[in-house]
Amino acid sequence: MPSDVELMLKVHEGQTDKLALLFERYNMPLFSYFYRYCGRQDVSEDLVQNVFYRILKYRKNYNGSGKFTTWMYKIAHNLAIDYYRKHGRYLYHDVDRLVDEYEDMADKTLIKKEEIRLLQQALDQLKPHEREVLILSKYQGLTYKEIGSILNSPEGTIKARVFRAIQSLKKIYGVLER
Repeated sequence: MPSDVELMLKVHEGQTDKLALLFERYNMPLFSYFYRYCGRQDVSEDLVQNVFYRILKYRKNYNGSGKFTTWMYKIAHNLAIDYYRKHGRYLYHDVDRLVDEYEDMADKTLIKKEEIRLLQQALDQLKPHEREVLILSKYQGLTYKEIGSILNSPEGTIKARVFRAIQSLKKIYGVLER
C-alpha cells in the first residue's frame, strides 16, 4: 500500500486519479475535524470537498519534504478560518468547553471504556437489520439517501428504521447498564 507522501507525489506529477485514494483515507477524519468545531453536517461536507479541491489546485506546492497530513490539515485549517470569517462566525466557538473536556479525559477514560463495552453489547443484541442501518448511518456516516440506495428502500423508510433502531438500542443499553 503506497504511503500518503508517495500518493501525493504522484498527484503532484499529474496522476490526479491517485487523489481518490487520499480522499478515501481522509474524508472522514476531515469531516470529523470540521464537524467537531462547527456542528453542521452540510458545512463540514462542503469544507471537506474544498480541501480536496485545494489539494488538487495546489498540488505543485507539495514537495514531499513533510507529512502529507500536516499539509492537508493546514489547508483544512485555512479553509475553516476563511469560511467563518466570511460568515461572521468563529471556528473555535467553544474553546473553554473543549479545554474542560480534554482536562477531564484522563478521569473519564475508564468510564468511557465501560460505556463503549456496553454499547457494543447492546449493538450485538439488535436485530440484524437494525444493526445494519445504525452502523451505516452512525459509524460509516452515510446519509439516509445513500443507505436507501444500498438497501433499495425509500429515504423515509430508512429514517424510520434508524429511529426505531436507536429506540431499541436505548432500551437494551438501559437494561445492560443496571
